[in-house]
Amino acid sequence: MFYLPRQIGRSTENMIDFVVTDTAGSSTRCLARGQGQGGQSVQSTISRYACRIMCERSAPYTARIYAAGFDSSKNIFLGERAAKWRTSDGLMDGLTTNGVLVMHPAGEFVSEPAPGVWREISVCGNVFALRETRSAQQRGTLVENESNTLQDGSLIDLCGATLLWRTPSGLRRTPTLKQLETLRQELNAARPQCPVGFNTLAFPSLARREIVDKKQPWVYVNCGHVHGYHNWGYRKDKGHNVGPGGTAPASTGERECPMCRRVGPYVPLWLGCEGGLYLDAGPPTHAFCPCGHVCSEKTVAGWSQIPLPHGTHAFHAACPFCGTWLTGEHGHIKLIFQGPVD
Repeated sequence: MFYLPRQIGRSTENMIDFVVTDTAGSSTRCLARGQGQGGQSVQSTISRYACRIMCERSAPYTARIYAAGFDSSKNIFLGERAAKWRTSDGLMDGLTTNGVLVMHPAGEFVSEPAPGVWREISVCGNVFALRETRSAQQRGTLVENESNTLQDGSLIDLCGATLLWRTPSGLRRTPTLKQLETLRQELNAARPQCPVGFNTLAFPSLARREIVDKKQPWVYVNCGHVHGYHNWGYRKDKGHNVGPGGTAPASTGERECPMCRRVGPYVPLWLGCEGGLYLDAGPPTHAFCPCGHVCSEKTVAGWSQIPLPHGTHAFHAACPFCGTWLTGEHGHIKLIFQGPVD
């Protein structure tokens, strides 16, 4: 059997195929090998040689994950504080300093999305229950009836970055970038209107997803009513200055929806542009709270129930597009447009 090995970590040395770094805020980014300058990234909780994935070169192309990776001397690299031990058959095994956690979906990721149980993977690919904290020296209990084989929807957490494993069969049921652009154009072609200003709203181009456009839809995340941008309806909070007429910057305090009078955050809507994070190719009718990323109902429902590791032993559901912690009763809201979009 021949395997295709791939290594993932914080180091920018040539042995690492995918350099992963955590960034300011809650989002993460991946850098292709060769973009670094041969040094190390800024201080990070991600291991320099975090994990390696071995993929079979022939059908069924099974992929297995192992903690740690090989350095330039072709030796497994583990930090000084990493847990290490000798197994009953005389081999050495260990865990990275902050651990490599894996969660396989309880069902089929795209048809019945349900979270599984987070486990820790060792250097030899053994599966363990989680340690008391991420960097504890005492390893968890060995879970003999589970494996390190990745499946569609498996999540890999490197303590600073969470990766999603998708298979070709799973990706075939998700929208391509071209299909997402078509969905955006269909939304705009319906000419949704602001129910107060009666101006036509339009989702910006996927290429301009970091620049708020003057026609961009905004939403009150506690009720789902979609409006154009306005700078009124602000509810005074202690420590905030309110201008004439109750106006204030949109990013501060909470706002009162003029349609239903519910008070809550008021944010711009962004169409989620990473097709691999979708669970289906359904219409973008819902948004994550409080960030405002828009996608299908199945996608928001699935991700809202997945607890992602945070810190040393906490878990919290987060938006897959930006990593923002989800808030509210469900973590998402159905969008209420004024016009024929519904």
